[in-house]
Amino acid sequence: MSDIDTLKAEIKKCSAKATQAEMDLHDLSEELPISWETILTVAQRAYSAYAELEQKRAALKSLETV
Repeated sequence: MSDIDTLKAEIKKCSAKATQAEMDLHDLSEELPISWETILTVAQRAYSAYAELEQKRAALKSLETV
């Protein structure tokens, strides 16, 4: 498997992880004020998931343009 194929597979996994984190954040917002203590934890998980996804997309773009 090439580096590009490996990175595409990682992006697919990261995308699913980011989407799940987004849904968790959305669900939490609908249930407020219940579990308000978890806002920062859930938001940080969503932020980290999207940051990782963007990093991998940028890496893929740089590989594809070489």
